[in-house]
Amino acid sequence: MSRSLLGRLSFVVSCAVLAACSREEAPAPPASPSATAAASAASAALSAAPATSATAPTAHGRDGNDPLFHPEKATEKAPDVFKVKFSTTKGDFVVQVTRAWAPNGADRFFNLVKLGFYDGIRFHRAIDDFMVQFGIHPEPAVNGAWYRAYFSDDPVVKSNRRGFVTFAHAGKDTRTTQIFISYVDKQARLDTQGFAPFGQIVEGMKVVDSFYKGYGELAPKGKGPNASKIQREGYGYLDENFPKLDAIKEAKIVP
Repeated sequence: MSRSLLGRLSFVVSCAVLAACSREEAPAPPASPSATAAASAASAALSAAPATSATAPTAHGRDGNDPLFHPEKATEKAPDVFKVKFSTTKGDFVVQVTRAWAPNGADRFFNLVKLGFYDGIRFHRAIDDFMVQFGIHPEPAVNGAWYRAYFSDDPVVKSNRRGFVTFAHAGKDTRTTQIFISYVDKQARLDTQGFAPFGQIVEGMKVVDSFYKGYGELAPKGKGPNASKIQREGYGYLDENFPKLDAIKEAKIVP
């Protein structure tokens, strides 16, 4: 790699770090389940490599042709109603999606599941009497590819009640990959903030209730993981510092 290219990459990363640092981290409850630090500087930088070099595999064996590096192609329309089974470290649960509730959210979820995006993902934020959140990929390069893969907001048709499944966001039209499941019914404030449920748990809510919550709110406002570090460092950071987090083994569409 030439010195000039290295210099340009260094400049890009430095600018991205400043931008990432300027973003507010996820607020503690009773604040919203925002899509915290949608991507870190390293994630943004890594996204460029797979997208432009189809012959250079990442550390995880993916090259630029891997569908996970091309959110622009993940545009298949979801069925009107479909189910997704999540196999986790605590057991299985099933989400039933109703596209009419939030068509854009249902479509994105459908495509992410088909791509295998959620396989291996940790439930990185689980808080009693609030919600459990997931959707940061184990591989920083994959997170980078989805850095600005935003999709448009949906009107809020259903309320964020217990067992309902909703995309997190960090403001208008900023949804990407992070999702949360409500633990309680008293979430009406989320409705007014534009969090639009697209599905609900129809089997295994006790499994969802059992996910490890001992780490609490995300850093720096709590003792839980730092979302930016997950994005930047991958799951080595979680393995070393937050080993009790539960994980998704596989998410798949079922009849």
